[in-house]
Order: sequence, then C-alpha cells, then structure tokens
Amino acid sequence: MKRPAWILSILFGSSLALSPQTKESSRQVEWLYYGGDPGGARYSPLADINAENIARLQVAWQWKHWEAPLEQFGTTPGFFENTPLMIDGVLYVTTPYNSIAALDAETGKELWRFDGEAYKLGQILSGSGWKLRGTAFWRDGNKLRLFLNSRHRLFSLDAQSGKPVSSFGDNGVVSLVDGLPRISDIKHATQSSAAVVYKDLVILGSQIPDRVQLPDPAGYVQAFHARTGKRVWSFSVIPQSSKDPGAETWENGSWRTSGHGNVWAPMTLDESRGLLYVPTSTPSSDYYGGQRPGANLFAESLVCLEAATGKIKWYFQTVHHGLWDWDNPAPPNLVTITVNGRRIDAVAQITKQGFTYVFDRVTGQPVWPIVERAVPTDSDVPGEKPYPTQPFPTKPPPFVAQGVSLEDANNLTPEIKALAQEQMRKFRIGPMFTPPSLEGTLQRPSQGGGANWGGAAFDPETGYLFVRAANAVGLNRLAKNDGSDPLVAVDYSNVFARGGESVSLPGGLPLNSPPYAVLTAIDLNRGEIAWQSPLGEGSPALRNHPMLKGVTLPDRLGSPNSRGGAMVTRSGLVFIGGGDGYLYAFDKKTGKEVWRGKVPYENAAVPMTYRTRAGRQFVVIATGTGAENALVAFAIGNQ
Repeated sequence: MKRPAWILSILFGSSLALSPQTKESSRQVEWLYYGGDPGGARYSPLADINAENIARLQVAWQWKHWEAPLEQFGTTPGFFENTPLMIDGVLYVTTPYNSIAALDAETGKELWRFDGEAYKLGQILSGSGWKLRGTAFWRDGNKLRLFLNSRHRLFSLDAQSGKPVSSFGDNGVVSLVDGLPRISDIKHATQSSAAVVYKDLVILGSQIPDRVQLPDPAGYVQAFHARTGKRVWSFSVIPQSSKDPGAETWENGSWRTSGHGNVWAPMTLDESRGLLYVPTSTPSSDYYGGQRPGANLFAESLVCLEAATGKIKWYFQTVHHGLWDWDNPAPPNLVTITVNGRRIDAVAQITKQGFTYVFDRVTGQPVWPIVERAVPTDSDVPGEKPYPTQPFPTKPPPFVAQGVSLEDANNLTPEIKALAQEQMRKFRIGPMFTPPSLEGTLQRPSQGGGANWGGAAFDPETGYLFVRAANAVGLNRLAKNDGSDPLVAVDYSNVFARGGESVSLPGGLPLNSPPYAVLTAIDLNRGEIAWQSPLGEGSPALRNHPMLKGVTLPDRLGSPNSRGGAMVTRSGLVFIGGGDGYLYAFDKKTGKEVWRGKVPYENAAVPMTYRTRAGRQFVVIATGTGAENALVAFAIGNQ
C-alpha cells in the first residue's frame, strides 16, 4: 500500500524531510545526519533505485576536494572518509584537513568552501592520519548553522554563505581544549567524527593519537551552547578524582596518570528521551596496562549519558583492562526490535572483537544474557596483570572469526598452508583475549577489527543489522622502550607496544584463509545470523601472487581494509563500498550481490542517498586519499 508523505514522515522521523511548499519540493528527500537519522540507522525510505532498474545505475557527477600535501606545514591529507549531509538541495562535505564545502545536490557544482586551517598545527600524530567524516547542523529560527569541528576548534558557519557566525564564541569559533585539565599539547587533540546536536547543544568527542604519553591526555565528551559557544558540560571518560564513578577500577590511583579512553567514533542520540550513546576507546597504552591495574572504567565501554547534563545514566564495559586496541569504534545503532513477542527500543553496539552487544536503550539491561568468561591471563610482560574474565554475549553470534589456531592457516594451496603454519609457530597463538607478549601474540580480529568506524546499518522492516568486518590476523608484540619511538615516552615499567607489525607471508599473502572481508546481516529480532557474504574481490597483489598461478580463486576473496560501512534502502538494497574500487549493492534479504559500479579510487567512506526536487535519487560515496580523491554520485541513467 502506498503511504502518504506525511505518514512516511512520522514513520521515519527527521531522516525524511518533506517540504509542503510545492508539489515539486515535496519530492525532495534529505539526508540530515551523518548516520541518516540521530540514532544512526543509515536507512532511507527511498525506493526509486531498486533491483529492477539498478543495472542502469551510473556515475552522474564527481567532485574533487582541493587538498594536497603542504610542505610548509609538513602535512599530508588522509583518506576522504566523509558522508555528506543533504539539506534543502545542498550537500555539505567535510574534507581530510577538517574543512568543508557546499555543493549543489543535483549537479555537484561547488557553491562555497571554508578552510578550517587545521593543517597549521602540523601533521596529525595519529597513525590513521587526517580525516573528518562529517558535519552537523542546527536551526536558529529560520537560519541554518553548520558545525565544523576542526582539530582543536569548533566553528559555527552560516550554511548559505559558508561564513563564520560572529555571535558564536570569538567571531565564530571556540576552543575545544581551553579550560580542560589533562589536555597536554594541543597538537595531540583532533577530531574525526561529526558532532551531535541536541536541542541547543552541540556535543563532541575527540581523537587522541595512540600511544602518546607526554603525559597522556585524557578523553572528553563536551557540550557547547549552539548559539553562544559557551561550554555547558564536559564528561571525562577517565575519572578525575577518587570520588568519581569508576575510580575504584583504576587500582593504585592510576586514574591520575592514565589517559586516552576518548570518544573518537561517532555518537548517537535518542532525541525524544534526551539520551546520548557514547562508544569509548582504549586507555593508554593500547597494549600495556601494567601501570593501570584493574578494569579501567569507563574505557572501552558503551556509556549512556543524559544529553542535557552529561551525567551517566548507565554503562557497559565491553573489554576489561584493554590490551588489544579493541576500542569501541562504531556508532551505536538505535533500533526497535521484537524479541519473543516483546517490542524493545534497543541500542546495538558492534565491536572490533566481532561481537554485537544489544541493550534496552533506557535501562541498559542486556536483551540477551552476557556472561563473564574466564580468558587466558598468563603474561610474560613485566608488571602486566590481564583481567581474568571478559564479557561474551550469548546472542547474536560473532560476525567474524575469533582467535588463532594452526587450523586457521591460509589453505589456498598446501604449500601456502605449510608456510603459514611455520610463520604462526614463531608467535604465541590462542583464543581471543590471549594477552600480548614479548615474543609476539597473534590476535584475531586484528587491532583494526572486526568492525570499525564504518559501523552498521539497520533495516526496520526486516530487523536486520548489516555489518562490514575484516577477517585479519594482527601481531601484538611488546618490547622495552629503547627511546627510538618519538610518540612514546618512558612509562612506569619501561614497556611499550609496537603494534601493527606485519605477519603476512612473502608477497603479502595473509596468514589466514579467505574471505578477508564479510558483510553480515544479523537478525536482531532473533539474535541470529541471517546471512553472510564475501565483500570485495581482493587485492590485485593477492590475485596475481606467483604462488597462486594456475589456482582457481573465488570471485570475491574479500578486501580487508577497515574503512566504510553499509547503507540500506526501502527498495531492498544494501549499498556498501568493497574496498576494491567498486560500490556494491546486495539484496538485503538474501545477501546476493546484485550490482557493482566502478569508482575512480578505492572507496573510503559510508554511502548516503537522497532525492532532489527534480525527483532524481542519488547514491553518493567518497573515494580516494590525499590529492587523488573524488566524491562520486550515482543515479539511474537512460539505457
């Protein structure tokens, strides 16, 4: 049955914006939030592009951002990871150097640009480099404002002109670090995720470079008044006094000197209830915790805050005393599901570990039991005391393989399998949560996950959550600090991590068997895996490897980068980048790949969709890195 537009508006909330002014403008469907709606569903009610006509989907226009390496500042722009907003026929696109541009949504023509000048602080120390994945808006009466969180500053911009709003802060800008304790050098502060707007508050997390200990800056979530720029509240993930909640989990008063635990991933909002869902990261150092015994709240947790005040409503820690760099990397999805006949407003947090934790979003009670299970605790690292248990959800099942054994060795050929097992024997292997070691521990998922910042998309019609995950093995080796790493100062036991070392076989062959990336549909009504499909054809280096000459390989080996995620539409399609130079579409009910379209560079972001006043639906995705980049818009063409 065809529903009137006003019914669709009620069903899908502010992610579907319809203007009553004219018949033509009523055709417009916007994308108002980084995640499609405040709860991060990444769902669109549009069905103009569907399985019947998707073969005619083609590139309609491209736009390239202007950023390039700047020798005078020693900077290099990173991946183009933006998901634009579409508001009233205009796309708002952020760039790696934390700047922003406005484009005509129909043609891609640039309307204005604003330079956030974040590069003037020099190269970002984070290993993942420069990026800013989105922006947020606020309406001041009939005036539209955009918030650009550019490294250590927050700008309020007039959406029509791109000029700073002079009444906000100091001529349109406020500091994100002034007045906060434990910030250290402002060069260590940066932003990678879009702000969240609640009523007249703009709320932000922060990104802190991994392993910096000078001393380590602490992670904050903070709210500013959207009109004046005045800071309204701040929440420190790491306790700042012995009376703060969670301080007792930092034994020996280690909260005084430990840092990180920041919120670099996107946050989500239950707007009607005023609840903010905050995924927090690993404490410092990512791999060594000898100086911070205990569970270390509220690091590596899902924290529900009262959006108006920043006060904790409830929390759940997904990793105790983290040693694996398994910070919560993805925006929590706010979903409504039906479990055993009971309708539940829930929040689902996907993780690097490959788990999906599902809670009642108001009370924090798990929808399905989560059990504390004993995990390996034997460590050869001086001073380290791994936590004896970790939380395992009983449902849903993991969406990616976990742990490492010799049976997991790459089996593409017997020769490759023998080489992989020989390499594995050089390191410590075992189930998930096996501690890092001086000899080196193989961990799966790797430090990059599992799931990562691309997050998940939720389809309210099927109750399916669509998750992209990398199936990769990482090396977690600790060593004495010899002073050679400029990002690591001497810590309390003189031990630090050299994470991310390669353990692949000659020519880049992975240690484990394919697929190396999977797209999974999780039925959240049942707590079960509905389907799982390989994602991406795999790297040319792998397909052309001399040891695989003459070997018949699957069409889809999976491309194991950790960038990007899914977007789902009412037409039954899941759109997602494959990490291999294509945008893919899958049937949301079966997992069958139904289409893929070439993009000029490797995809690097989460796609979005909208319909213009002219009645044309577009699917847009950012691609590339550095000066080699393009924002690509697909639409149905004539054929």
